[in-house]
Amino acid sequence: MSTLRPEYSIDRLHERQKGTLPGLLGFRVVSLEQGSLTGELTVRAELLAPNGFLHAASVIGLADTACGYACLAHLPEKARNFTTVELKSNFLGTATEGVVRTVATGVHLGRSTQIWDASVFAPDGRTIALFRCTQMVLY
Repeated sequence: MSTLRPEYSIDRLHERQKGTLPGLLGFRVVSLEQGSLTGELTVRAELLAPNGFLHAASVIGLADTACGYACLAHLPEKARNFTTVELKSNFLGTATEGVVRTVATGVHLGRSTQIWDASVFAPDGRTIALFRCTQMVLY
C-alpha cells in the first residue's frame, strides 16, 4: 500500500493548481491524511447549469480533483505521475448555494493502479454524489 508522500502538502497542491481547471473551479484542500483527502468549493453562478442547479461537471470536477490530488500524494516511491483510466458518478441531489464538500478515500493503493471513492456533500450534509475512479500509476 502506498503511503502519504510528505512533499505533497496542502499548500503545494494549491500552488500547483493555479491556472488550471481546479483553480478555476475554486477547489480547496481542507485536509490530507493517510488514505484520504477532503476538499471543497463554494457554489457560485459560474458553476451552475442553466436550470440554476449545480452543474454535474462541477460536481465531477470537485470529486475527480480530490481523488486525483489524493492519488498524487499517495504515489509509490518511484512513480512519477498518474492518469485517470476510468471514472463513474451517481448523482443523488444538488445544491444551489453554499460550500460543497467531498471526501476521497483510497480503496486500492497499488503499484500499478489506484482506486479512489469520493462522496460529495451539500452544505446541509446530504450526499449529492457518489464517485469512483481508477488511476494508472506512471513510472
